Amino acid sequence: MLRTHGPGSRPASHGRYALIGQPETLVILERMESAPFLLRGQLEKELETVFLDDLEFVRGQRIRLSR
Repeated sequence: MLRTHGPGSRPASHGRYALIGQPETLVILERMESAPFLLRGQLEKELETVFLDDLEFVRGQRIRLSR
C-alpha cells in the first residue's frame, strides 16, 4: 500500500490517499477488519468519506461500506 499509493507515489501526487502513510492508518485498517460498520459510522462524523473510500479501495475491501 505504501509503495503503490503512499507518499511520493503517483496517486498520492494528485492529493488522494491521504490516510496512507499516516500512523493511525494501522488502527483504521484493524477496525476495517474487525468492526467495519462501526468504523464507517464514527469516521463519517470526523472525516470526509473520500479518505475512507480511498483506503477501502487500496486495501481491496471485501465489503464496500460506502454508499
